[in-house]
Amino acid sequence: MVVPTAPVSTGPQPEPVVDPDAPRRSMTPVLLICLVTALLAGGLGGTLGFVFATRSGVGGGTQLGGTPLAAPSAAQRAPDSLAGVAKQMLPSVVTVRVTGAIGSGFVISPNGYVVTNDHVVEGANDSLSVSFSDGSTASATVVGRDPESDIAVIKVAKKSVTAVSLGDSDSIAVGDPVLAFGSPLALVNTVTSGIVSALDRTIQAGEPGGTVRYYAAIQTDAAVNQGNSGGPLVDGAGRVVGMNSVIRSVGGSDTEAGNIGLAFAIPINQAMRVAREIIDHGKARRTVIGAEVSTGGTSGSAGSSGARLRSVQPTGPAATAGLKSGDVITKMNGHLLEDGTDLIALVRKYAPESVVAVEYRRGTKTQTASVTLAADAK
Repeated sequence: MVVPTAPVSTGPQPEPVVDPDAPRRSMTPVLLICLVTALLAGGLGGTLGFVFATRSGVGGGTQLGGTPLAAPSAAQRAPDSLAGVAKQMLPSVVTVRVTGAIGSGFVISPNGYVVTNDHVVEGANDSLSVSFSDGSTASATVVGRDPESDIAVIKVAKKSVTAVSLGDSDSIAVGDPVLAFGSPLALVNTVTSGIVSALDRTIQAGEPGGTVRYYAAIQTDAAVNQGNSGGPLVDGAGRVVGMNSVIRSVGGSDTEAGNIGLAFAIPINQAMRVAREIIDHGKARRTVIGAEVSTGGTSGSAGSSGARLRSVQPTGPAATAGLKSGDVITKMNGHLLEDGTDLIALVRKYAPESVVAVEYRRGTKTQTASVTLAADAK
């Protein structure tokens, strides 16, 4: 059986009865709470809106009165920052323009001497010129060249040039920050950064049939490309520690060569020694050990390495130190040698009359000697 329910009234509801003698509650606290809440919400919303707008680059450049805010100035960079070092160096870096080619260089004296690579000015004629970071240009003449060390000195016809600050390449260490300056791929006033990734990296370079050049180089991962040759490699204090000269590439030809994070610079101590001799005497002395060596590895027992002496000059530095033909030099000043290329490159790093410690193998015995290097007679 269905149980009936009470009908629901749809008529108007009676108004509640209010006691006229009951105390009335004040609305002031409620209004105050609403007002404070609205102010807090507005302030928070405005702050968040400003933060999001400035982070996204919208509306962050105008003051309340509509006046544009000043952009940060490069002049405010600290002198020891990367930007500060770049600003200091760029007036001393030049772009060297030779017919059909472009390279880099840097000013070493206020009277206009500039150091660059020999391969940059090779074949230069009266069309040799340089340009500075401010856009000014000047003609230049070749003072002297040393093809085997890949160093040349030119002089620019311009007054009031700014010279670089020179560092000590014997004091740098792997991991030190460096900047590379120059005109890679004709992009003038370019600065790249990296670190010293190796020291005394021995390199043999040169065109087939041309001059063979040997480097005991500073290796860096700063981006270096064609056109950087001759430009300075600079430490974090704005001092030149090397001259960018060689890149390693996976390309099949020079035109395909490009930066892969392996670039090599001539140590500035070696570059400046050669440059000063060119300026003072018109040519530079070549440092020798007084022996001919085999290159491409030793041909002795399996696993052996070192620079094998094919012949020793009777009165040369090696002979004076007691070395003989057939000896294999395995270390020079603690640097391991793989073959004759390493020995040639390291010897040329030092100045004539430098004394170096060598470790060598004669038969089954290992011996040591001190060798006073000499200058080539030619």
